Amino acid sequence: MSNDVRQSDKSRVKGATLVEIKGLKIEGYSDDKWHPIIKGLDLTLKRGEVIGLIGESGAGKSTLGLAAMGYTKPGCRISAGTVTFDGTDLVNASQEKLRSLWGSRISYVAQSASASFNPAHKLMEQVTESALNHGVMERSAAEADAKDLFRRLQLPNPDAIGDRYPHQVSGGQLQRAMTAMAMSCRPDLIIFDEPTTALDVTTQVEVLAAMRRIVEEFNTAAIYITHDLAVVAQMAHRIMVLRYGNLVEEAETREMLKAPKQDYTKTLWAVRKLEKKEEKSEDIALSIQGVDASYSGVVKVLDNVTVRIPRGKTVSVVGESGSGKSTLARAITGLLPPSKGRISFNGKDPPARLQDRDRDTLRRIQMIYQSADTALNPRQTVRDIIGRPLEFYLGLKGAEKDRRIVKLLESIELNEDFIDRYPGEMSGGQKQRISIARALAAEPELIICDEVTSALDQIVQEEILRLLMRLQKETKVTYLFITHDIATVRAISDEIVVMYKGKVVQQGLKSEVLNPPYPAYTELLLSSVPQMDPDWLTNLLERRKGKAGA
Repeated sequence: MSNDVRQSDKSRVKGATLVEIKGLKIEGYSDDKWHPIIKGLDLTLKRGEVIGLIGESGAGKSTLGLAAMGYTKPGCRISAGTVTFDGTDLVNASQEKLRSLWGSRISYVAQSASASFNPAHKLMEQVTESALNHGVMERSAAEADAKDLFRRLQLPNPDAIGDRYPHQVSGGQLQRAMTAMAMSCRPDLIIFDEPTTALDVTTQVEVLAAMRRIVEEFNTAAIYITHDLAVVAQMAHRIMVLRYGNLVEEAETREMLKAPKQDYTKTLWAVRKLEKKEEKSEDIALSIQGVDASYSGVVKVLDNVTVRIPRGKTVSVVGESGSGKSTLARAITGLLPPSKGRISFNGKDPPARLQDRDRDTLRRIQMIYQSADTALNPRQTVRDIIGRPLEFYLGLKGAEKDRRIVKLLESIELNEDFIDRYPGEMSGGQKQRISIARALAAEPELIICDEVTSALDQIVQEEILRLLMRLQKETKVTYLFITHDIATVRAISDEIVVMYKGKVVQQGLKSEVLNPPYPAYTELLLSSVPQMDPDWLTNLLERRKGKAGA
């Protein structure tokens, strides 16, 4: 890092006001009129301070976070109020002024890393771009600093991973690379918008620790947006609870966790009690036997994987980023044909390649993807997105198709007003529910759910999980659930598969896997699940440090 950057870090005065928002109102344009999104909010943020924004999907968390940068999404506008950053009026600032701040003094870490990276450029080029464009460092210094950030963020092979393209790393690794990109200029302000959503719990621990260290070291101010209350407890000094664009409650983190005052906050704070009673079955819908798979025939990602998925039950696959969870899904769906082994569905072996499968086989196996941002076509309305599988698989057209679309929307707790909306007009949680409805439209027998609740707040998570369990009870649909959320695993699973470095290290009924004695990796996984305790992360790191030194 350059001396200039180090000097600027030292000159920052912890506790000085950096961001001040007063009477902020933001509107969004849809259905030929403007609708209120943020309804008159105030926010003060000091250097070295982290504010946590929580609330259910559509509360206005991301909109407020972006406004702190002086930015609104297309179709939105600031209709009243002020946003001041280090003395600069961002509401009335020129685009040139804003561009000079963005990426250098203000950075943004998005929820969806895959949508934020250019697939045609290597990671190193993109991580160092801001530092080079703003003249913060020379190329050699920027690349050396990027490798240091990769190391701090626990990325594998930090000296070489920058030479990879975005598609050559896991979702969790890409999320950490985006965090490094945001931190490259050591900004005064970082907006973290669900930055650990795509991470498994073991990786999340290291990333949270790294982000917290860097924020503290450089007296960086941060706004941390999340639906994960246990995560915000580790990061934020103060918490703001939002609902429908209004402030419900604000307090220091420890006070908020200990004694929330408002009923809505108490509802968010309540530990999710949803838990399905496990059921054992020997009626196997999907059998995976001794499967190997690799990308480009070079790196083996699945190594002799054997998994049995009972019909009408839910099997959850857990493991850290890069363990092979999503690759297993790709092998099942035919997107990545296995190099060895056998996959049987309903007692038959479907063609290994997706393009060789008939329409009925394709209908019977559906997938809900991790990132709704990249899974939904931004140029299609909900009517088109859900209507396509209804027409392709079931032959529905016209009014009959529209009636079915409305029924599917109702099943995912959205009304028919959404039918002509585009993905860009919806919150992250709403988009993910549309992805679920699209999969359900085909009336499948097996649904592979790849982190389907990761972008949803806890209230909506529970609604979706209850919906999925109800649908399973009614239709006997089988679920393969890929997730890093142990709370989701506890709630929905009959059986659990634990994967590590491409291998299955444990499989059994939920009660067997989640109770001791644990294999070493399962114990590491379960101990990494954040708790609603502000000291949890600090204490965990101390315990692990003690074990490592013993």
